[in-house]
Amino acid sequence: MQSLEGIRRSISTAEDLQSVVRMMKGVAAANIREFERAVASLGDYSRAIELGIQTLLRSRPERLVATAPTSDGRLGAVVFGSDQGMCGRFNQQIATHAVTEIKKLAPRNEDRTILIVGARILALLEMDALEIDERVATTTSLAGITSLVQEILMHIESWRERGAADRILLFYNEALGGAKYEPHTHQLFPVDFDWLRELRSREWPSNRLPIYTIDWDGLFSSLIREHLYIGIFRAAAESLASENASRLASMQVAERNIDDRLEELQVKYRHKRQQTITEELLDIISGFEALSTP
Repeated sequence: MQSLEGIRRSISTAEDLQSVVRMMKGVAAANIREFERAVASLGDYSRAIELGIQTLLRSRPERLVATAPTSDGRLGAVVFGSDQGMCGRFNQQIATHAVTEIKKLAPRNEDRTILIVGARILALLEMDALEIDERVATTTSLAGITSLVQEILMHIESWRERGAADRILLFYNEALGGAKYEPHTHQLFPVDFDWLRELRSREWPSNRLPIYTIDWDGLFSSLIREHLYIGIFRAAAESLASENASRLASMQVAERNIDDRLEELQVKYRHKRQQTITEELLDIISGFEALSTP
C-alpha cells in the first residue's frame, strides 16, 4: 500500500502537471485568436487583389479564355500537418482526408507529387502507400508564416517549371471557431475559371474607373501570384489555428483527467492520514494501559 509520503508526492506531481496543462491551454487559446485574426486580415488584401484582376479582365475580356484549364494532368498536393505533438487527432484527420482525395484524383504514384508541411504527418501518409517527394518544416508563430509560404511557392514554381504538376491542391484543417475544425481542400492552380468569369462580370464598386500603365501580361501574372500567395497563407494560418484548437481540446480533456486524479489522491490522502492518526492514538492508549496495569 502506498505510504502517506508517497501519496503526497503523487499529489505534488499531479499539481505540477496541472499547472503545465493550464499554461498550454492559455498558449493554445492565445494562438487561436492570433491566427484567426491573421485569416480575417487577409480579407482587405484579398479584396484589393480581386479589384486589380477585375480591372484587367474588364479591359481585355478576350484573355479570359486562355486561363481556362484544358486538362487535369499531373497532380501536385501540399498537405499541412504539424511538427509538434499533443494535438489530438489533428494529423490523423487531415491525413485520412488527403489520402482519400489524392488517390481518387491521381491513383498512380507517378501521376502525383506530394509536399508535406510538418514531420508528424509523414508516417500517416506513408502507411497508406503515398510516396512523399518533398517536405518542409512548419512554423509555430504568425511571423513565420510568410517565410513558410515563400518556401512552398518555390517548390510549386519548381514543379511547374519541370512539368511535375498541372493541378495543385492544398489539404489542410480549417478552423470553425472555438476548438472545432474540419479537413478542407483548396484548388490553388489552375485558378478557378468560374471565379474569374464571375469576377469579370461583377459590378464595379465606384463611379471611378481605374487605369493602368504596366504591361497587361506582367501585371496579370503578378496579381495571380499574389492571389496564390493569399491562398497558401490562408491555408497555413487556418492549419495552425486548427492545430491549436485541437491542442486546446486535448488539454481540456487532460485537465479534467488530472482534476479527477487529484480528487482521488486527496481522498486517499485524507483516509490514509486519518488511519495513521488512529493507529498512533491506539498505540498511545495501548502504551498507557500497559503502564497503568500492576
